Parts: sequence; structure tokens; C-alpha cells
Amino acid sequence: MKHSDELIQTHPSLGIFRLAALSACSDGALDEETLENMFEQVESGALAGLSPLDAWGEMRPGLMAQKPSNMLSALYACGALQEVLPEVSALFGVPQIADDPPQVDIGLHLLRVLDQAASHNAPLSVRFSALVMNVGKSDSPPEHLPIHYRHVERGRPRIESICRRFALPEDCLDLALLALQECERVHRVSEVRAGPIADMLERLDAFDNRKRFDLLMMLCACDFLAYGKQANYPKSALLYDTLHACSGIDGKRMAQGFPQAEARDALRQARAAAIAKALRSERWS
Repeated sequence: MKHSDELIQTHPSLGIFRLAALSACSDGALDEETLENMFEQVESGALAGLSPLDAWGEMRPGLMAQKPSNMLSALYACGALQEVLPEVSALFGVPQIADDPPQVDIGLHLLRVLDQAASHNAPLSVRFSALVMNVGKSDSPPEHLPIHYRHVERGRPRIESICRRFALPEDCLDLALLALQECERVHRVSEVRAGPIADMLERLDAFDNRKRFDLLMMLCACDFLAYGKQANYPKSALLYDTLHACSGIDGKRMAQGFPQAEARDALRQARAAAIAKALRSERWS
């Protein structure tokens, strides 16, 4: 797909991001000549002094378009992603363990996750979380690859910094940090023991913040499907079934007349029992 370079001539820095964002509106990637033009401008220092807010203003429509991977691929190819989102740019070429195939390139994988999010008409918070939830993995010790120990600790300050840089709304930060902490745990959740599932639902605030829980499930499903898996995500089905199994438990009523700690434990036990019954599984052992 060939675009006019009029935008670049008129706006030498923002035009780079506009062209990349335009490519996300269709299945056509930018042609080599356009990418080379963009690369030469980045190399010549066209982005020097560019406000992150202005850059994000051009990137956001591309992220919300039908093929956001085209925009990210173009920005990475021309070097602009390294200038405005070095934390994400650094993920390309970094391996991560998977099932089938046995490992993936994290940068290429996040492109597929973004396109899955677009196909699900995901809101900005989900797409942004998909973009940044792995930023703590870019500098994992080489001797541990493709495993990424302590990436959560490295990822949190980076996500917070990105959100400040682009002045993103609180829901983007909130979901991205939740995904950083919990997405891989959701992928590993097992029906063998009900207690850990009850604890996970509590940790995810699934009982009191259903909207955020739904968004996290959407994100986890997109991440799962990006590995080329089947159309349905079994872990979200499991968690929704167990959430439903707990729906008849009234935590406020159980708390009446008991110290807070005792009430919390009683509620936890009741939820675990309900989940164990629904799944015909063990409770805590």
C-alpha cells in the first residue's frame, strides 16, 4: 500500500506516526519506499523534541483500528517505536516459552495479541494492556531465557512510566498492572483445587468489580488465541463457571456478628466449598 508523502513534508515528525496509523485501517502494510522514507527521517533526527503526548495522539487511532499490528510493525521498522516506546521496541527478538510452538518472539506475539483484541472490538484499556504487559521481559538474564524471572517487578515501574508519559486514563494503568500480575496465572489456573481458584477470584476482585474482570478475561483470551489456539479459551470458561458457583453466597450477611478476619476466612471457605462442589474437585489439599 503506497501513501502520499504529503503528510511527512508538512509535518516532518507527526507524519511518520500518521502514516503508520493509516496502515492499521486496512490489511495492507506500508510499502518499502514509504518505510525507507520514514526510516531516513528518524535517522536524521526528525523526532527530536517531539512531545510524547503528540506522538500518542497519532498512535491511539492506529491502536484502536482493525489492524494495529501494521502500525506497530511500521513504527518498529523505521525506528520510531524505539524513540517513543523503547520498552515495547525492546521486546522484539526476545524469546518466551510456549506450548506449541515451544517458544515465541514476544514482540511478534504482541502484534498477534493486538490484532486479536481488534477482532474482539476491545476497548483501549485492553489494547494498551496487551501492548505493555510484557515490558518487564525485555532484559531478563540471558541464562534464564526463554523463562522470565521477576519480570513483574521490572514491568511495574515501566508501565507506570509509560502511562505518565502519555497521560493515559486510570483504567489503562489499572488493567495493565493487573494483567502484568495475573495474566500468566490465569493461563495456569487448574480445576484440581477449588481453594486457589477462590483466592484468584478474590484477588481479581471478580465479585465486586465484574467489569474489570471481564476485561481481563478478554485480554487473556486474546493472548491465548494469539498462540494459534482453538477458538474458545477454556480458562475463562472455568473462571466464569466458578464465579457463578459463588453467586449465591452473601458475604455481607456472613460478616454480621463476626470479627473481620473470621468473616473473611468463613467467606473464603464457603466460596471454596461452592467451587469444589461445582467442579467436583478437592478444596485445599
